[in-house]
Order: sequence, then C-alpha cells, then structure tokens
Amino acid sequence: AIDLPTRKAESAIPVYRDVLASLPPSGQGSRVAIGGQSYGGRVATLLAADDPAGIDALVLFSYPLHAPGRAASWEGRAVHLPRITLPTLFLSGEADPLARIDLLREAAGRMPKATLRTWSGQGHWLGSVLDEALDATAEWLREVFR
Repeated sequence: AIDLPTRKAESAIPVYRDVLASLPPSGQGSRVAIGGQSYGGRVATLLAADDPAGIDALVLFSYPLHAPGRAASWEGRAVHLPRITLPTLFLSGEADPLARIDLLREAAGRMPKATLRTWSGQGHWLGSVLDEALDATAEWLREVFR
C-alpha cells in the first residue's frame, strides 16, 4: 500500500514512482503489477502512460473515469489511457457514480490490452464482492504472468 498525497492525481505521480523505484527490478525473477482503488488507480495509470519502466501490469479497482454527475468530462480524464500498452484489469461496479459503465467499456476498448470485469448492482466500493474481485485479480495475474 502506498500513502499517496490527496491532491491532484498528477502531483502524486512522484510518490508512486519513488515507491516503485524501491522494488526489485522487474524481469529478474519478479513481475510487478501496480494499481489501486479509485484515486490510487488513476495515479497508477498516469504513471504507466508516460513512464511504464518497471511495471508489468495494472490492476484498477473502481477506476474514477469522471466526477459524479459529470460523465461528459470522461474523455478528458481518459486521454492518457490509450498510451498504456501494459495488460490492464479494470474491476468495476456497474452502478459506480464515478464510472458510467458504458463509458468505462469505451475507455477500456481504446487500450490495446485492457480487460474489464464488472459486477451489477455495485457502486464505487466493491466491498460485498471483494472476495470475488480479488479471486478474479489473482486469476488474471496468473494468466498475464504465465
């Protein structure tokens, strides 16, 4: 877990980068997947879009594609996503007020290696399906890192 400063996501990238730099180098017997819940996932995607060195995959729980009630702003917040060439797993509730599901599908579809897993009736927190989401993540990582 990374203690990210809670301000504009772009300003938290150096904190994430510093933690990543302290890990063993990828490709020397280790594989590195980064990501996060909501804001942490957004910071991870911003880092991966412009500086993917040392990252092998992304796992994004409840990605915040837009502010509540501001779905029209999603493309501006997702402009960096097509630059991500890493395998990426989005896990999202279909009732998430921060990621209208049709728009999240479109955003993920613009990425070359994205997978979207959703749960009906779930909002921005996947608490009631967390075990299932974690199992799906483990299965996906096993496949990606095979």
